Amino acid sequence: MSATPLPEKSILRALRGEKQAIPPVWMMRQAGRYLPEYRATRARAGDFLSLCYTPDLAAEVTLQPIRRYGFDAAILFADILLLPQALGADLWFVTGEGPRLSTVTSSADLTRLRPVAEVHETLSPIYETIRILRRELPAPVTLIGFAGAPWTVATYMIAGRGTPDQAPAHRLMQEDRETFRRLIDLITEGTIEYLSAQIEAGAEVIKLFDSWAGSLHGEDFGRYALEPARRIIAALRERHPGIPVIAFPREAGDNYIGFARATGADCVALDNSVAPEWAAEHVQRDGCVQGNLASSHLVTGGPALIEETRHIVRTFAGGPHIFNLGHGITPDADPDNVQRMIDAIRDPGRV
Repeated sequence: MSATPLPEKSILRALRGEKQAIPPVWMMRQAGRYLPEYRATRARAGDFLSLCYTPDLAAEVTLQPIRRYGFDAAILFADILLLPQALGADLWFVTGEGPRLSTVTSSADLTRLRPVAEVHETLSPIYETIRILRRELPAPVTLIGFAGAPWTVATYMIAGRGTPDQAPAHRLMQEDRETFRRLIDLITEGTIEYLSAQIEAGAEVIKLFDSWAGSLHGEDFGRYALEPARRIIAALRERHPGIPVIAFPREAGDNYIGFARATGADCVALDNSVAPEWAAEHVQRDGCVQGNLASSHLVTGGPALIEETRHIVRTFAGGPHIFNLGHGITPDADPDNVQRMIDAIRDPGRV
């Protein structure tokens, strides 16, 4: 007698366009500093990059929130700046301040970077983490691979760090558009190779994070947020037909409208600067949406957390929806509030 086939994973059903009575749920940065078990594992690793590049430990922190909360998806533990490092940029992290990189601000700087074909040697531990996760994740849980979108990655490579307004990248774009365009093209091609290798290792869904898309306007949004995403998604689909892709052009505002159609993304992730009612009318009509609870609710908790969680679920109930935050969970979040959020989604009678 043949075994009864497992039901299709809820995340994959949503990405296929299926409306579900209870939306699947996961959180951006769900493996992170708000969890004591993460902090203990990071201490074992010694530093953040060592944690990223040690497959057993990276897999462990990816699995921790799945064990604790039973999320419907696990997202690979890595960082969007590993690709620039694989391309030859120097990368280090300053405690309490975040990442630092050697800068790319001229044509000469570009020539010092490695060819795209050479990124896999540096990134091979990331692919091993994915292989471990595919063996160890519970059967219903979807494994999400990811990368930073070219514009967002370029802002770090140009400035050498995160900036509040991405001014160095905007300045290079205006003053040396050819160098800027070549950098975007290099990151785009590198991202295709990186994500393709993640899929080959076992990633079931890809997410493309464009965290600073909101600082692009007019034609620049089309050139440097929308078009690279379209190129990446098209290339991945050519190599891996049917691979689902979630795109997150954070703070895109009205540019969320039509983004899925223009890029080929199966789902558009929403930040919490847009109202669920607006997004249901203007974005969800094109397919699945993901989001968009403000991460501050997981710090403050209380009735507002429950009410807003239920409000988002109700508002997006007319179409395919993956529940998530509007940005990553913050280190000061209360782990108990995460469970309260999940209960409000899956079992409203309990909260």
